[in-house]
Amino acid sequence: MTTPLPLREIGRSGIRSSLFSLGSWHTYDRMPFEDAVAMLQEAVDRGVNLFDVGVYSAPGMPPVFTDVIFSGMVRAAGLRRDEWLLSSKLWLEGFGADGFRPQLENALMRVGVEHADLVILGDLRRDDLDLRDLVVDLAALADAGLIRAWGVNNWSASTIQRLIDIADAEGVAGPQIAQLKYSVSRRSIPDGDPFARLWEQGLSLQASDCLEGGVLAGKINGDRQIGRDPGDIRQRIIDDVPAFTAVAESLGVTPAQLGIAFTLTHPALATTLFGASSAAQLHANLDAADLVDRVGVAEIRRLVEPFWADRDVVSPEGP
Repeated sequence: MTTPLPLREIGRSGIRSSLFSLGSWHTYDRMPFEDAVAMLQEAVDRGVNLFDVGVYSAPGMPPVFTDVIFSGMVRAAGLRRDEWLLSSKLWLEGFGADGFRPQLENALMRVGVEHADLVILGDLRRDDLDLRDLVVDLAALADAGLIRAWGVNNWSASTIQRLIDIADAEGVAGPQIAQLKYSVSRRSIPDGDPFARLWEQGLSLQASDCLEGGVLAGKINGDRQIGRDPGDIRQRIIDDVPAFTAVAESLGVTPAQLGIAFTLTHPALATTLFGASSAAQLHANLDAADLVDRVGVAEIRRLVEPFWADRDVVSPEGP
């Protein structure tokens, strides 16, 4: 019998997330619907309870329906709302006079639910925002029962500290989790001193982009949409793939399993987010947890040390 995934608290929110969470830009629209439903059921059966279901589109861009497909998957699988946690994205480009509420209500409508357990604020690309406005608005959404907790995606350590300080001053909940790129190649920010001070205050880490859009799993043909490349190190990562694959094979696992297992070695990790396009791939990724138990945290970190591509390239302070 397979051991269910452990649960870890997100910050100090009281929300207990599975060690792995499932989702990405196109997780649910890259396979036949019946296969997606089977994958969802497999994930829940294995203990996955957190699903990233953002509205990844913007005015002027082609429409996307990943979140709408997910709502149909939940119905087809017969899942009760209390069996899974929704993590949704909120984009600062859409924050206006009415705050986040119109954007959030649209996202909830598309998924077919009444609240999000977690919302993650997208990249901070505006310089005209008052951070206090964001904190107060999110507190109001929590008071209205529309969200339970919130976090940020790829924000700097100093800006997150300002959010925490503002929330403390206002007597409301601050950010509970930081979603950061974290992999054997991109470690400087989550492993650096500025974020260490945030982890000490109770902030949790959600590791994302742990396989560099599939590159670290050996998918280097360039036909997939991959996220930003801080430090311009992607070619170095591609060049490291053969040696990284050899290390994984020496442990009797796939490169994807080793890459995912590495993220579990971070002491502040609450959950690692990855995408999957089949139940078989999902099953293999979830088995990465066994590698940590078998090999140990210190040994995994030692073995992947040569693949740390952004060391001394990006600031540990973050964007």
